[in-house]
Amino acid sequence: MLKLLKTTSLAAIGLALCAAGALADPYEEHRGKTLVVNFPAHPHFNAVMKVLPEFTKETGINVEVDQLQYLAMREKQTLELTKNRGDYDLIAYVVFSKADYVYADQIEPLARFFMDPELADPNYDPEDLIDGYVQNIGVAGGKKGYLPGPTGALFGIPFGSETSVLGYRKDIFDKHGLEVPETYDELLELACKIPELEPGMGGLASRGKSGHQTSHAFLLHLAPMGGKVLDDQWNPVINSPEAVKAGEALKTILDCGREGATSFGFAEAKNAFLQGQTAMFLDSTVVAGEVEDPEKSKIVGKVGWAPHPVDVRAGSQTGGFGIAIPKNAQEKEAAFLLMQWLTSKDTDKKIALEGGNPSRFSTHADPDVNAKYPHMAVFGEALKDADPDWRPIIPVWGKINSELGTTLSKAMTGEISVQEALDMVAERTEGIMADAGYDTWKQ
Repeated sequence: MLKLLKTTSLAAIGLALCAAGALADPYEEHRGKTLVVNFPAHPHFNAVMKVLPEFTKETGINVEVDQLQYLAMREKQTLELTKNRGDYDLIAYVVFSKADYVYADQIEPLARFFMDPELADPNYDPEDLIDGYVQNIGVAGGKKGYLPGPTGALFGIPFGSETSVLGYRKDIFDKHGLEVPETYDELLELACKIPELEPGMGGLASRGKSGHQTSHAFLLHLAPMGGKVLDDQWNPVINSPEAVKAGEALKTILDCGREGATSFGFAEAKNAFLQGQTAMFLDSTVVAGEVEDPEKSKIVGKVGWAPHPVDVRAGSQTGGFGIAIPKNAQEKEAAFLLMQWLTSKDTDKKIALEGGNPSRFSTHADPDVNAKYPHMAVFGEALKDADPDWRPIIPVWGKINSELGTTLSKAMTGEISVQEALDMVAERTEGIMADAGYDTWKQ
């Protein structure tokens, strides 16, 4: 009898443990559900698509992906986020959209999900997420309203984020005994020296097309040269001596670049480098995956990588995409589980091995990732200097950005001076800021 009771008790304990294990499975109550997510047509998210089926296999949660060109994605989201019940459970958003979505109360603060012991993975290790990306893409409500601080909160997780790095032709540098530039003085000297050493080859590939392309290229140099678009009291300082120096640097780069550089967008600048028409590239890390693709690149095996050069300080860009849960999503808890899975250490590594952009320091240092993509260690070092405030992420940034890029492009083509262009931008920016109410608290 005693033996029977003992056996029965052990069986009961076993059943209880099984039941506890079942209850501890965060995916159990969501199995069989279907999440609808919105991703951009972008190299990072193409890599994500190769890994995503593992989520369904592991969790039993199905995922449908609406993948759109990123400008079309933004237009679709603008419509979807205003509905009472949205079609999307998880969205990817370009960094500019953070201010708009948070200000309009259209995406969920993430604190309550990370506080829920039934949802939050204790091994998630948020400290491993790249600080500059989290601050730039995920946090709002702190300093200046779009940066961290005591009043800030987390609304998204970086996913498909990018920084700026310097790519250079190792064969060209070795041929002429050139040193990899570490400072802007060295960079600008080489940008104009290389066309003399290699007739027909541009020095440094750059964007130069009127509009946001010129603005982006200018901002790449503004941060390292110590400049800002706005000061902490919302005053335009886009025409400061530091900003003029950055504008002059961009003009030098374009003048010594590939013919037609003032009409280049990102795609044209990138392709000039990939086709061997320039010796250097200074822009987004997203190009790295294509450099070693023989179907897209004529410089396979010939490229080295280095951190963004320094002027008065180190300051590489932060940008790209993040992921967030819409306020009108129908499956918010399951969406959080997908968000957490996608940005976990394990999945971040898998996506990186497929050619995606890591969001974690550990992935950049991972030996398997570096064995396949040796540049990742350099990118990880560059990210230590990533500047989350290299451009203001405020609702009126689109207007300022357009004004900056359109007016400054006239200086790049020699119609007006850089100082004249930036003075005009500063004056118009002051009006834009006043119209938006940013002068309310000024005395």
